[in-house]
Amino acid sequence: MSISRRSLVGAALAAVPLVVAAGGVSEGRELSRSLFIAGDSTAAQKVAGEAPETGWGMALPFLMGEGVQVVNHAVNGRSSKSFVDEGRLAALLDAVRPGDLVVVQFGHNDEKDEDPTRYTEPWTTYQDYLRQYLDGARAKGAVPVLATPVERRRFDADGNASPSHGDYPAAMRALAEQERVALLDIEALSLALWQELGVEETKTYFNWTDTEQDNTHFNPPGAIAVARMVARELLRTRVLAARDVVRLNDDIPTSWITWPPAAAA
Repeated sequence: MSISRRSLVGAALAAVPLVVAAGGVSEGRELSRSLFIAGDSTAAQKVAGEAPETGWGMALPFLMGEGVQVVNHAVNGRSSKSFVDEGRLAALLDAVRPGDLVVVQFGHNDEKDEDPTRYTEPWTTYQDYLRQYLDGARAKGAVPVLATPVERRRFDADGNASPSHGDYPAAMRALAEQERVALLDIEALSLALWQELGVEETKTYFNWTDTEQDNTHFNPPGAIAVARMVARELLRTRVLAARDVVRLNDDIPTSWITWPPAAAA
């Protein structure tokens, strides 16, 4: 039975299961859609020379069904404010079609109060900027989704995983409730996972090398683990249906992660 575009758009706006992909409609299959990521370096695509650093957005496509195309607009160093001020949200929204999905994860760089180009205050300007993403996605007939910022690798003297994002996750949770949008609580889930793994094993998920000790950015195993959280949350919140998510409980080879050449200057 064929499905009209109007029906699909209406379903998306109601935040029911989505099928997202590139391309058009093939016979007997639902209209394809895209899942856009707006975020910072923890989600961003990395290029050759940055390996093994890996954004979770690089691993998410391996967990999406064939009807789901991930379009990763996340960029290193951006906050909810600077992403808007640089015109990146406008560029993302230009590509959005009715029924698409826009996942928004910021917080790491919003915290940098020494930098006025990026800093936002959790309960005022942070929420104000996030509303621009929600309003922009809705205006295009897309489904906005908020994702709390993934936690850093931080432990106290007793070996307990410690939160590092202050009030930003709480402010995002409150905004999601106010605006009645789906919330992926990646901050809480990642903190719990780091606690479970402990001080030493978490090093195998972050960009720890012989020359670098990075407690913010991931290597391939860490990016896959966080992408799995995102996929599970999209399923839990009924933004995606079971048919839209694959390999949820399967091993994903780290060799699948690739770093393309850097763009020419």
